[in-house]
Amino acid sequence: MAWDFSTEPEFQEQLDWMRVFVREEIWPLETVIDELDQPALDRIYAPLQEQVKARGLWAAHLPAELGGQGFGQVKLGLMHEILGSSPFAPNAFGNQAPDSGNSEILALAGSPEQKERWLHPLLAGDLKSGFSMTEPHTAGSDPTQLQATAVRDGDEWVINGHKWYTTNGSIADFLIVMVVTDPDARAHQRASMIIVPATTPGVDIRRDVPTMEHPAAHFGKLGGHSEIVYEDVRVPAENLLGGQGEGFLIAQHRLVPGRIHHCMRWLGVSRRAFDMLCERSLYRQTRSGPLADKQTVQNWIADSAAEMQAARLMTLHAAWVMDTQGASAARTDVSLIKFYGARVLHDVIDRALQAHGSLGYSTDLPLEAMYRYARAARLYDGPDEVHRESVARHLLRGYEAPAGDVPSEHVPTRREAARRRFAEVLEAVTADD
Repeated sequence: MAWDFSTEPEFQEQLDWMRVFVREEIWPLETVIDELDQPALDRIYAPLQEQVKARGLWAAHLPAELGGQGFGQVKLGLMHEILGSSPFAPNAFGNQAPDSGNSEILALAGSPEQKERWLHPLLAGDLKSGFSMTEPHTAGSDPTQLQATAVRDGDEWVINGHKWYTTNGSIADFLIVMVVTDPDARAHQRASMIIVPATTPGVDIRRDVPTMEHPAAHFGKLGGHSEIVYEDVRVPAENLLGGQGEGFLIAQHRLVPGRIHHCMRWLGVSRRAFDMLCERSLYRQTRSGPLADKQTVQNWIADSAAEMQAARLMTLHAAWVMDTQGASAARTDVSLIKFYGARVLHDVIDRALQAHGSLGYSTDLPLEAMYRYARAARLYDGPDEVHRESVARHLLRGYEAPAGDVPSEHVPTRREAARRRFAEVLEAVTADD
């Protein structure tokens, strides 16, 4: 089957518009974001979101019948490559994490009543959401170890547990919480997802955890990662998403396409850092000329361009596999781009920062913030080591150990086999001699 990442000219026009829109309308926000509270941010975003809706680009990850545009993963990937250049761009397009993933969960597993109450207002931008799965005392790379529980009590679920890194938890109107509902079931059938309104008694949103990306503590603002304690939280039984024990299955439908979006956004960040690297090389002078004349800097530029192109093609290929064959068929491709794309993101930013020296290390340029952002890429949506292990296991299924532990390419063994195969010809040659 031929690979095809092409899109129609009309969509290319949309991408061109997005590129200008993000640079002119979103990038300026980055310099004043610390001076704005969430209500002020909402006021700034409102007219920008209206422009996006007018262009037919709002919530492009969902089918049209749910208020989205029904774009496939290739188109979404190309969009996210542009949106990734700024952490504040996705919010203007209605596909910011975790709302985009949560809307996909609601679209996939939500009942008609759940969609009416939660999905449609979420898509309209009237509600904000959080996804509450990661726990401080269990390995995030192995969600079968989750400890938070939900116990059925009549017509209610009673939730207890300790979560953190619930993105946007401190501004969320509702949370999708991953909890163990059947501790005696098989490992991947123990957990379920339950909708919890953020104002429910017992939901204690303690703080937004300061991180390398956001070192200064803040609360109640876009982009925070909340620590939340659920203590005897009671919600109606109908808040269960999908069937009991289907939490892991639903999560995979959410996480696999989400990783493609992450990788394409990383390319947007990489490209911005790459542009800064190239610009720097042309104006920064040393005693013997500009940096652009130095072989080391030339190597940085060439290596960065090659690595970004490789990551881009790998990611678009994974998106194409998902579009044509489904999410399950793309899992190995997605694992490949997850760890490879994270490394490319880090290395390109690192070179750009190095070329800028003390200026790049300062907060006068966005490179230091990009560098801190890049470090998280090796952790979230599964650490690189887990994805490498998954890829290796999948690839090794296509191999088997050789008979007698003799390598299949062992030249003396192959020579003996070839002599037997071509014995007549070899004897004739010997006789002629």
